[in-house]
Amino acid sequence: MTNPEQHTALAHIVQIEPWIDDSELRELERVIHSTFVTEHELTREFEAMTARLTGSKHAIAVCNGTMALFVCLKALGIGSGDEVIIPNLTFAATANAVILAGAEPVLCEVREDTFCIDMEKAKALVTKRTRGVMPVHLYGQSADMTAVIAFARQHRLKIIEDAAEGIGVRFNGQHVGTFGEMGILSYYGNKTVTCGEGGVVLTNDDALATAAYQLKNHGRKKKGTFIHESIGFNFAFTDMQAAIGIAQMKKLPQIVLKKREIRDRYVEKLRELKSFLPVQIDSRCEPVFWFTSFLCENPEELSLFLANQNIQTRGFFCPLHQQPCYADGKHIRNIDRDFRISEQIYKRGISLPSSYSLTDEEQSFVIGQIRRFYANRD
Repeated sequence: MTNPEQHTALAHIVQIEPWIDDSELRELERVIHSTFVTEHELTREFEAMTARLTGSKHAIAVCNGTMALFVCLKALGIGSGDEVIIPNLTFAATANAVILAGAEPVLCEVREDTFCIDMEKAKALVTKRTRGVMPVHLYGQSADMTAVIAFARQHRLKIIEDAAEGIGVRFNGQHVGTFGEMGILSYYGNKTVTCGEGGVVLTNDDALATAAYQLKNHGRKKKGTFIHESIGFNFAFTDMQAAIGIAQMKKLPQIVLKKREIRDRYVEKLRELKSFLPVQIDSRCEPVFWFTSFLCENPEELSLFLANQNIQTRGFFCPLHQQPCYADGKHIRNIDRDFRISEQIYKRGISLPSSYSLTDEEQSFVIGQIRRFYANRD
């Protein structure tokens, strides 16, 4: 029998793609037949599903995850003259939401083991202007929320959790995004479950929930009126997005299980490669492997090698202090600090194909090609 690890190149193997089938179509048909394509009953249904999953009292759907972060910051009154401590290793939206709110992001180094914000190093960053801390649950693993909460209480700071990549993730049994005053989830096209685009604001505080809803609804407490109690914007969701999200949320348990199986198989089959190391998981965390990621030697060369075999991979997020858009130092603090841990993680990181649709044969082929690449290097 032919070993799948020795097959000639298969059809293009993508790094990540959503699981879309007739179930999304059936939910979309509900919307079409109702004629309510804008935010309506399906949005409320989707929000209720998200609230049940996370255990959050309120789940408020908005147009995307970046705007969800902005809404959290504005609802908490964080803006001009304020500072928010964020991890240096994250997607740019984390910093950009703070900038959009008028505040200043302050970069903090991440931990070498989990790649999440290092709260010991955050202690030196607190000033009279610091109003909040924004931990990011990176690549489907939780930040150390015990440390985050202790830090925030000591310095009287607000916690805004960026759980854009964290749907289904729990820390000490509690869903991420629900530890602080406010948190967010993202339903972008490449997330564990998707609406195509979309975000959800999570909070247990009734007043903050009202403020968040008004901010997304032109400053109104309800739709269908032209009385605006406060200044707001249009960050509305749609029932078209909700329809896809409802179908996706029903698939979440299967997706989580399959992604765990994919990750475990990569770890087991690549264990012999001394220079190919899986991301360490905090023992208090129940991760959801949005991406299956490793640290390795020569990741750029490996990525090019795999691309020539029709295998797509991704590098890690570029550390914020190295982003060209912040190079002038006008919008973000600490870009000139020592971030060697972030830099090393970035230089050595690679994310492998990990979609629900990945077949055993495809994964075996990927594993075989990685072994080929490192055959004469270890």
